[in-house]
Amino acid sequence: MNLQDYHSLERTSFLVTGGAGFIGSNLVEVLLELGCSVKVLDNLLTGKEENINKYYGDHLFEFIKGDVRSIEDCKRACEGVDYILHQAALGSVPRSIQDPITTNDINISGTLNMLIAARDSKVKRFVYASSSSVYGDEPNLPKVEERIGRPLSPYAITKKVKELYAQNFSELYGLPTIGLRYFNVYGKRQDANSVYAAVIPTFIKKLLNNESPIINGDGLHSRDFTYIEDVIQANLKSCLAGEKAFGQVFNIAYGERITLNNLFEKIQRLLRKNVSPEYGPVRQGDVKHSNADIKKAKELLRYEPGYDINNGLALCIDWYKEHL
Repeated sequence: MNLQDYHSLERTSFLVTGGAGFIGSNLVEVLLELGCSVKVLDNLLTGKEENINKYYGDHLFEFIKGDVRSIEDCKRACEGVDYILHQAALGSVPRSIQDPITTNDINISGTLNMLIAARDSKVKRFVYASSSSVYGDEPNLPKVEERIGRPLSPYAITKKVKELYAQNFSELYGLPTIGLRYFNVYGKRQDANSVYAAVIPTFIKKLLNNESPIINGDGLHSRDFTYIEDVIQANLKSCLAGEKAFGQVFNIAYGERITLNNLFEKIQRLLRKNVSPEYGPVRQGDVKHSNADIKKAKELLRYEPGYDINNGLALCIDWYKEHL
């Protein structure tokens, strides 16, 4: 990533909610490299202190152990902040099916608290994480922002409501909000040990241990995987985007799709393993195919993804070899 592209953000202040998590901690790392002052608000429910503790003692960094479900914590975290990157959420479709109440409280009520705190603090930009899950049962490919279907999980519902609240705050209160619909993000620091671990770290971990991963369904489900560096780019460029982007939501992806069977074969080749997967039942709430149209993000955010699945997987595997 060329940090010179973002020199105008130097010496500005950021709040990253969920900053101890996978995506959040990667954002924190780049922002500190840019010379920004960075606050992190995280309750460490799914985030890990080990992702950020190396920044303790840095005069540009502040960690607030708090919860987006607390309006007081949100207001305290927003004090003196120029930009908010709202990544805090309870992820995972299966977890939301098992526990819709907690998913709702964190993803919807927590976002509403953050929007209120951001509005009252008069921040320059409120950039928030949405998800490709909002497309639900909409069958057409590629996925276009203005055309969504019926959500298939409580998690998907919370992400759609988050978008509606953010768009409403932009219209009612003039809060400059920008939503990023992430498509299957992967990369360093993504948790491979959680029972809700995503597919790429799960495949890599299993194969490194010479174990057979379980592929849900027949392996013909397809996904548009997005490497973490492209997600960081999208967040930073959202902070620089013009007013036409305010109140909008954008697909953030590479713009190509791959089946889970082909993904497994790629990872197996890169790791030089010969292990057969096991096939299990299709998971409730899973979207069958995912492929993003990224024209809108290219036009209004100047987003240009730089990592296809081959480049991203190679970098990802190198990291997991050192850290698993």
